[in-house]
Amino acid sequence: MVDAFCATWKLVDSQNFDDYMKALGVGFATRQVGNVTKPTVEISQDGDKVVVKTLSTFRNTEISSKLGEEFDETTPDDRHVKSTFTMDGDNLVQVQKWDGKETTFVREIKDGKMVMTLY
Repeated sequence: MVDAFCATWKLVDSQNFDDYMKALGVGFATRQVGNVTKPTVEISQDGDKVVVKTLSTFRNTEISSKLGEEFDETTPDDRHVKSTFTMDGDNLVQVQKWDGKETTFVREIKDGKMVMTLY
C-alpha cells in the first residue's frame, strides 16, 4: 500500500543521474544544478490521491493523482508529460510519457529508506 511511503524522505545519494539527464536532453547548466541538489520528498495521501511534494533550493513541485489515473505534470526540467502512479507489489511506480518517450520511477522501501530507481 501507499501508506508505507507516506513520510518525509531526504536524498542521500544519486547514481548515474547526470547520464539520465543527458539522455533527456537537459542542458548543461540545469544538469549541474540537478547533480548537486539534494531534495526532500514528502509523500502523503489526500483521500484516494497520492501526493508527492519535492522540495529543494532549485525548485519545489507538487503532484497528486489517484492510483492508475493519468494526469498532466510539468517536470522540474520543464517537460510536459503524462504521468500515472500505480502500485506494483510493494513498489510505488510512476510512469512519465512524452513525445514517444517514457521514464519509469520505481520507489521501494529498503531498510527503512526509500530507494528510487529510474528506468
